[in-house]
Amino acid sequence: MGLLGMALAVAPLSAQTVDVHTHIIIPEYVEVLKAHGAELEETFPLPTWDAERHIAFMDSAGIRTAVLTMPAPQPFYGNVEESAACIRKVNEVSAKVEHNYPGRFRFCAALPLPDVDAAIREAIYALDTLEADGVKLATNSRGQYLGDEELDPLMEVLNERNAVIIIHPHRPTPYPEGIISTTPLAMYEYPAETTRAVVNMLARNVLVRYPNLKVVVPHCGSFLPLALPRMKSILPAMVVQGYMRPIDWEGNLSHLYFDLAGSPTIEVLRSLLTITTPDHILYGSDYPYLPDVVLKGNLERLKQTLASDEELSVYADMFLWKNAERLFINATSGNIPKE
Repeated sequence: MGLLGMALAVAPLSAQTVDVHTHIIIPEYVEVLKAHGAELEETFPLPTWDAERHIAFMDSAGIRTAVLTMPAPQPFYGNVEESAACIRKVNEVSAKVEHNYPGRFRFCAALPLPDVDAAIREAIYALDTLEADGVKLATNSRGQYLGDEELDPLMEVLNERNAVIIIHPHRPTPYPEGIISTTPLAMYEYPAETTRAVVNMLARNVLVRYPNLKVVVPHCGSFLPLALPRMKSILPAMVVQGYMRPIDWEGNLSHLYFDLAGSPTIEVLRSLLTITTPDHILYGSDYPYLPDVVLKGNLERLKQTLASDEELSVYADMFLWKNAERLFINATSGNIPKE
């Protein structure tokens, strides 16, 4: 409880919200992308970021603590050493930011996938030495999707450390070039990509086989509230025909959490509650990808939406800070002892 206690001391008294969906964007990361002509790989420009400006936004919005993660794209262009060095820098800067601003920031470490061995080394270093609060995983790393069998050794390491995993969508592989040139990834492909990756995890019962993991799904669960009923209705026939194995729905879904980045309507919130419980919903802003005034407006609109609904109003504090506080305290207190 130490960091969160300090947060109450240094944040404005009105600040209570915990933001689990924000991004740290450092110059060294941008330089790697520029070296490979990949600044627009995700079909929109990377915003700038610095800690002081982020804190100014948090103070103006009433946000106590923000969880930092590396954005898309994954900085891998065929050179494992380059990717690992870039991601090590991102993680070490993130740890320094967390240290320099007690209680205001936490961070989930990036990993240099698709090289699984390098990712395991970085996960051990980030969680055991840097004391990261979890890890961030791309929906796919150059075609290597969450849930793929080759990631099982990494999942075992993360499971041993009771890790929180924050998922973030990346450009699908392969991708429909003609479509995304008209409609940027964030508008449609990101929700589809997130759904695709989580479905792949469910189909292989990843979260039942590695039960100490907690996975945060972004953007209001993406298309999962629509996809899961269809999956459940079709699965028995697929199992009988030998195309799929049984899925432990309850076991898997109990390990999924959902952030509210994307300014959800009341209909979206009700839909999300068809696949999860109120204690698994978390606030997220997506800072710094939209102007501060837009993000503050989104947060105020969310608060008003919750307050206006008799059923949902009782969950407002849970969604805005209590669930996130509980998730990260439980996760970090459960990590294996440092040697």
